[in-house]
Amino acid sequence: MKLLDGKAVSRELLKKVKADIDHYIEKKHLGYNLSRPSIAIVMVGHNAASESYVRGKIKACERAEINHKIIRFDESISTFDLISEIKILNKSHFDGFIVQLPLPDHIDPKPIINEISAYKDIDGFHPLNFGKMALGQKAMRPATAYGILKLLEYYDITTKSQHVVVIGRSNIVGKPISIMLGNDFEIGRSTVTSCDINTPKALLKEEAQKADIVIVAVGQAGFLTADMIKEGAVVIDVGINRLKSGKLVGDCDFEEVSKKAGFITPVPGGVGPMTIAGLILNTFEAWKMKHLIEN
Repeated sequence: MKLLDGKAVSRELLKKVKADIDHYIEKKHLGYNLSRPSIAIVMVGHNAASESYVRGKIKACERAEINHKIIRFDESISTFDLISEIKILNKSHFDGFIVQLPLPDHIDPKPIINEISAYKDIDGFHPLNFGKMALGQKAMRPATAYGILKLLEYYDITTKSQHVVVIGRSNIVGKPISIMLGNDFEIGRSTVTSCDINTPKALLKEEAQKADIVIVAVGQAGFLTADMIKEGAVVIDVGINRLKSGKLVGDCDFEEVSKKAGFITPVPGGVGPMTIAGLILNTFEAWKMKHLIEN
């Protein structure tokens, strides 16, 4: 078994992004004096998990030397007022921004996400970006799914013609990773089976046991067990669950599954840092688009 070290891979990607930004700035692309990319992180209220995630995003910005600002609003802000603030950010100098989820219960996240300019949507959640991604066109990609692809690429794990089982159909992870791995991207061209916790257990087990790569994102500790995978399978554990003891675990029984898997992501330190790397890669793309920089 080999660990897929998202923390280490994320650091390497951030180092490359910084170097690429330095290159364009030093070259004075199109004769302009370019400023470094900048992002805003919108936070509503004080969700403890969100505070932790945002700290990780700030550290990543610092590694890539991307300017950043946290914009905070009281938990009582109305949907109307939050949308008004989003419209201001759409016209701001920031190259990209995110609205940290989850939002308070009285705010439906869908209209908030839809209001974000697709060109500044570094989370990759806007319907225009999602649609372009599904069609195989260049777009800001959903950050977690994008991070998973970059992790597979770094470890030279073949996806072409491989059988992939994705357990979970969320708009944030399950749907986009299923589409991206089945698409004709540089990492993709897989045969993908989409399942979730409502898939009959026997059928789910049957499908997962055939898979070369299993991606699990259901938010249930210990959901994927060793008897559900074949020997040498690649296991990508997207889940993050806090036990009563305070320990953070994923959606698979790591101790047992790791004995059978060929590759596996740890929790924490696997997909989480790669999600942030995906966010930074999207920021870099948004900055390049703004300044008409070609790849």
